This record gives sequence, C-alpha cells and structure tokens, in this order.
Amino acid sequence: MKLQNDLILRAAKRLPTERTPIWIMRQAGRYLPEYRAVRAKHDFLTMCKTPELASEVTIQPVDIIGVDAAIIFSDILVIPEAMGMHLEMNEGKGPVFTSPIKTKDDVLKLKDPDPSKDLKFVLDAISLTKKELNGRVPVIGFAGAPWTILTYMVEGQGSKSFSKVKKLVYGNPELAHSLLEKITKATAAYLSAQIEAGASIVQIFDTWAGILSPRDYQVFAMRYVQQLISEIKRLQGPASTEKDTPIIYFPKGVHYLMHELKEVGADAISVDWTLELEKVRRKIGDKVAIQGNLDPTVLYAEPSFIKREARKVLESFGKGHGHIFNLGHGILPDIDPANVKVLVNYVKEESKSFHH
Repeated sequence: MKLQNDLILRAAKRLPTERTPIWIMRQAGRYLPEYRAVRAKHDFLTMCKTPELASEVTIQPVDIIGVDAAIIFSDILVIPEAMGMHLEMNEGKGPVFTSPIKTKDDVLKLKDPDPSKDLKFVLDAISLTKKELNGRVPVIGFAGAPWTILTYMVEGQGSKSFSKVKKLVYGNPELAHSLLEKITKATAAYLSAQIEAGASIVQIFDTWAGILSPRDYQVFAMRYVQQLISEIKRLQGPASTEKDTPIIYFPKGVHYLMHELKEVGADAISVDWTLELEKVRRKIGDKVAIQGNLDPTVLYAEPSFIKREARKVLESFGKGHGHIFNLGHGILPDIDPANVKVLVNYVKEESKSFHH
C-alpha cells in the first residue's frame, strides 16, 4: 500500500521534503475529548490490549488534529509484563510493578517473550490501524529503551531519587548488565515484530536517560541502545539504507553527549526543549535527522504566542531537510485541542519556506 503522506519517513532519512512533518508525543490521549469518551468505558490496560480500541484512539489525532503520523496506542511497560512481571495501572499514581526486581533469582525467573504470542495485541493493533488508515499517514511503533525499562522494573514505579536502581548499578553491576541484555533482546524482537506488522517507523523512548552521569549513561544506557538498534537492523535483513525502517531515539535530559549520540545508530535523535536545535544541528545534523522540540507548556498560551514559539523552533533548525517537528516531551492532559490544531496547521504552512 503506497503512502499518500511519507513526509516523516523522508525527513527521518534526511531526504528532501516539501515541508516539515509534525506529530506529537502522547497525541493519542487525555487531552482529546474523543479519547476520554472511549476511556470512560474501559481501563487503560484493556484499551492497550484490545486492538480495535487501541486502533480507534491511535487514529483520532490524525482525523481531529491533522498530524503527519499515527503512533500506536500502547505503553512501554508491556515488555516487562510480557516477561512475567505483574503490572497495575493505578489512577493518579501511574504504573506499578507489585514485585519489582531485587535479586538474581528475580532476573532468572523472567521469560524471553514471544512477540507473536505475548504481545500479539500490539501487533494486531498496528495491522488494523494500517488497514484503517489506508495509506493516509505512516504508523509509528515504539518501545522503551533498555535502561528506562530496567529502571521501572527495579524501582517498581516512578521515582524522584531512583535510589533502588542506582543501588543495583553501583552495588551489583553484573546483575544490572544481565538484566539489560535480557531486556535488549526482548525489545529487539518486539520492535522487529512491530515493523513486520506494519509500523513504517519506530521510536525508542529513553525517559530516564538523564538521571545518569555521562559515564554511566554510556555504560548502562547508550551501549544497549546501540545493541538494540543494530539487532533491529540485522533482523530486518540486508536492505539499502533508503529502504530501512527509520528509527528515532529520544534520550530525555541527555545534553552532554550530542557528538556521541550521532553514532548510536538511530536515523533521528529527538531532543527535549532545553536544547537549541541550531546547536544540536551543528553537532549532529550532518549525520542524523533531528526531532523536536517545542516546550509542551507553550500550548497553554494564546494562538499568536504558540505561532511565535513554533516559528522560533523552525528558525532554530533553519533551512534544509532532516527536521521532524514535535514537542520536547509528551503533550499535557489539560491542553486545549484547538491550540494543538493551531500549532499543526501553522507548522504545515510556515515550514514550506524552509524547504525551498
């Protein structure tokens, strides 16, 4: 099926585009009344595990907001759950693993999931979404980076101090590495299965990358992302780089290793709003595409302010190809969808002048 809009795929490969593509992290979610209407009848995990529901909310922002890609509705923590951990989604508290990883025995008990069985609901949601979209826009698949997944598995939930995971990596690095290897293997198989099911591009979310020192980031995070990406490319088989499924890597809070990040193997690096795209582009832009990076809270402002700030992002990247417009993190639940439409329409129109 030929894509009518392949802008994001071309931008990720730094090929010429008529304008800058735009999508928004967490675009299928709580800020949309249409999403809330579906969510009122079903709990979060039921929605993730029911392909028809996941597909419905995945497509909503394409229809309502007009974004250039549909990111599949799921959660990064389906991987540890498929490995045998019990996951609960608590209202107001977020995801919780009732028995977090503490010992070698806990790691040994984890299974190597088979995506075609243990994560079939995600693959079915991708296939169904691709069919329903009928080539309008590409489907984005995703997973958590090994370090971020390990953090949740060891902490059991979100954290402010991250004392449990730091205790593990400093007190028992051997166990940390064996768990990271296991997660990397499972995630490579999972993302490859998503591509097989119809994802045209995938993103790796490294939400907790920024809690590590530069050296520890290279030892416990970056090394495994490199391994993960090379394994996905290996599993895709021999193909020209033009045809490879593009991979975006989002290491939130990592400002200090831009030179090294261009060697991680990703086609695009997503950056948060604390960085200037102009500087990022000078460091890595000749090697990889760049995604980002409007501060999500700008969307609380008046339309004229939103347009001004969006213009600054476009100007910061400058003329040329290889930019995917996005927020510097996920959209917040109390944002007015009308403001998101203002942003999307503005970027679609104004970015044309940066591509001629």
